[in-house]
Amino acid sequence: MDKPATNQSPQKPLTVAAARKLVIDSVAPVSGWESVAIRSALGRVLVRDVIAPFDVPAHDNSAMDGYAVRSSDLVSAEESRLMVVGTALAGSAFSGVVGAGQAVRVMTGAVLPRGADMVVVQEIVRAEGDAIAIPAGQKVGQNVRRAGEDLAKGRPALFAGKRLGAAELGLLASLGCAEVPVRRRLRVAFFSTGDELASIGRPLAPGEVYDSNRYTLHAALTKLGVELLDMGVIRDEPMALEQAFREAATQADVVLTTGGVSVGEADYVKAMMAKLGEVTFWKIDIKPGRPMAFGRIGSAWLCGLPGNPVAVMVAFYQIVVDALLKLMGVDPLPARPTFLVPCAEAIRKSPGRREFPRGCLTAEAGAWIVRLAGNQGSGVLRSMSEANCFIVLPEERGSVAPGDLVEIQPFDGLL
Repeated sequence: MDKPATNQSPQKPLTVAAARKLVIDSVAPVSGWESVAIRSALGRVLVRDVIAPFDVPAHDNSAMDGYAVRSSDLVSAEESRLMVVGTALAGSAFSGVVGAGQAVRVMTGAVLPRGADMVVVQEIVRAEGDAIAIPAGQKVGQNVRRAGEDLAKGRPALFAGKRLGAAELGLLASLGCAEVPVRRRLRVAFFSTGDELASIGRPLAPGEVYDSNRYTLHAALTKLGVELLDMGVIRDEPMALEQAFREAATQADVVLTTGGVSVGEADYVKAMMAKLGEVTFWKIDIKPGRPMAFGRIGSAWLCGLPGNPVAVMVAFYQIVVDALLKLMGVDPLPARPTFLVPCAEAIRKSPGRREFPRGCLTAEAGAWIVRLAGNQGSGVLRSMSEANCFIVLPEERGSVAPGDLVEIQPFDGLL
């Protein structure tokens, strides 16, 4: 693949939009595909169009319980009387033809009897022995599902690049598809860096903290449906980092790291990325998450995320996740739903960078309102747990006053 390119200096912070576009434009879907059982296809990405082999539904059928009749037998301005000559059930069609002055009792899903062109719902029909009385005001074609109105034979039912959810799997099942052609899983290696990090399961030594970032990324990547390679915690030692990078780059399509990309004396990740491959950028005008490196080693893409837990999640969801989806073959990339709501409290901000405070979106007195989710420090992971949205404050915006409209991005719409 061609090297990613940018006209901006790697040392000059990029805007969030520019960084996101650069990362997405640099990557291309992975090659390779496999056929998987439909029950194993949730979250996978179609590698080619699925063409409907037949119409769905296969026949005109009744959308309601009622009576199949001929519209030509109904009197438009007054009640009409017809004789009931049979019954059609779902899976058991009426074998005859609806003649003049006749009606057939039909159930939802039953094939529309020949000769009939509409269904009158049972609730408005008055039974009189073997006859029925139908009120005026009925319309031709009412309560009939037409053959192929869901899926037409020979037309694409699903397009390549579609990520398969519950509705798509049901649709495929309606076509009798037992297996689905999907792209191979994206392989993502990830590790944390830092001498202060301890693995869970042992007591903390003085100055240590438990590594939470790997578990955050493990959950986010698992939900994404990629193949994971968890390489643990790598100490702040150049030789150890070099070995980890080389191993990860040979086994994965993408390498994600946390920590080691700022300007501290022991922050080696960016330098190691530059030594083994290339760094396209390493600063973004974003809060939290400013120190983030992007580049590659060989054929593996590298994303060096910040070390603070909230900054990791902000950088992942605002910059990285769409690049991963593109690598998985998702086309088009999903839109990020946002909308404007009043903010219940003041937020201090200076123009110049895009900020993502964590917010709690609630309905009060019948209207939506958002307020900050506690302490907004980039190391306070609790703010992500208590929040249900990002408050998006663009570069040009200054401080927010209570009652001002702000853009919010619900967490449920991110993936």
